[in-house]
Amino acid sequence: MCMCARTSPLHGWPASLSSALCAVLAGCAVGPNFVRPAPPAIDHYAFGSDPAVTVAAQGNAQRFVPGGAVAAEWWQLFDSPQLSELVAESLSGNPTLDAARASLRASQDNLRSGYGIFYPQLALDASATRQRFAPIKFGSSVPSSIFNLFTLSASVSYVLDLFGAERRTVEALGAQVDLQRSSEQATYLALTSNVVNTVIAKAAYQAEIDATRGLIALQREQVSLAEVQVRAGTAPYASVLSLQSQLSSHEATIPQLEQKLTQSDDLLATLSGHLPAESRPREITLAQLRLPGELPVSLPSDLVHQRPDILLAEASLHTASAEVGIATAALFPSITLSGAYSGNSTTTDRLLGSQGRAWGIAGDISAPLFEGGTLWFKRKSAIEGYEQARSLYRQTVLSAFAQVADTLRALEHDAAALKAEDEALRTAEQALHLVQINYEAGLATYLDVLNADTQFHQAQVNDIQAVAVRYQDTVALYAALGGGWRNRQAASLTGSGAP
Repeated sequence: MCMCARTSPLHGWPASLSSALCAVLAGCAVGPNFVRPAPPAIDHYAFGSDPAVTVAAQGNAQRFVPGGAVAAEWWQLFDSPQLSELVAESLSGNPTLDAARASLRASQDNLRSGYGIFYPQLALDASATRQRFAPIKFGSSVPSSIFNLFTLSASVSYVLDLFGAERRTVEALGAQVDLQRSSEQATYLALTSNVVNTVIAKAAYQAEIDATRGLIALQREQVSLAEVQVRAGTAPYASVLSLQSQLSSHEATIPQLEQKLTQSDDLLATLSGHLPAESRPREITLAQLRLPGELPVSLPSDLVHQRPDILLAEASLHTASAEVGIATAALFPSITLSGAYSGNSTTTDRLLGSQGRAWGIAGDISAPLFEGGTLWFKRKSAIEGYEQARSLYRQTVLSAFAQVADTLRALEHDAAALKAEDEALRTAEQALHLVQINYEAGLATYLDVLNADTQFHQAQVNDIQAVAVRYQDTVALYAALGGGWRNRQAASLTGSGAP
């Protein structure tokens, strides 16, 4: 599509009649031709430079691969068959994803229907009537008569799309297909990310429950020992009460964690399209998940073409651009060519006879002259809509790049934090072991035991949470890079034998 009228969303109405004449002669679509926004001219995401590798924590260091492609089924990199099974089940049964796919198919059908405007419109009509004719209505004294009238007619019409109103309309329909496709991709990405994150959270809750139950068992032994010391007269009864109070506090956390565990199971059932009552909980522990060692970092120039939210904003911008063209074309004349042919007779056997034949050829031109500024301001409104879509696109790109930068730094900090939490846990475990020995020997007080228990349990919880956060930030990076849907499509095409 050329742009003879030289209009754009950033400029006003064409200044000269020659521009309109050019559009008529060349059959160009007025309004802006959409140009895909250029990606930001940078080669990294974080300030200064992107991290290259994290520190090793629990024997694992994650290395970032610039320009690496996100795996189509990235969740399989966690090396858990149960996790992969859950994701596959969700992809096949999630109602939200099914709805997004249906919306995509509907937009594709709308686009196909829109192409019909470029072809002549043909119609066939047949009618049969019985009527009484009264000549007196026309000043004649001839007696009235009753007769049958049979008519068979065909008509054809064609809109000359000189100024591109119909082409811009179809262009907008095509942009809507892109928008719905991006929406389906965003739903796909959100679903897979939510399933993996929920599995990780559930595994962390279970690990906290196991750690808390282990501490509870230890504290019960401490309470029993304190009761022996009280009976022996070597310790005050207050020590039993204090230890029992802390034991009860930790026992109270178990139902809270179990509630979160249940909620995770219910969420996984919902994401897979099942009722909680009919879904079987899957038991996946943190130890059964493997942390991916190599993480792709897509080039910034690729990110704008693979993140669904950016592509959705781009499709909205394309739609707004086409709307400007539609509103611009409405200011120009519209031309329609039409023709009709019919056969008429009072009997069916003479329907195609020469006496009842009728035909006509017509050309219609309609041009708006004065509508109180309606069309003018509709175009102004379309231009402002384009400006809004352009700003929203830019904001989406800014947010996307910030999310990638945040996630890269988060993974770097997660590894350092987990390394420190591991050291804190080892220290707290050693301290508790020494205090327990001294308490049994009567060399430590119950306050020493309380402090050691608290520090050890908090160190356990912090370590479990640090592991979970590291896993979830890894998921966040895959999501921030777009989730690998383009590689999924490429694999699908290759599998189908497409070139």
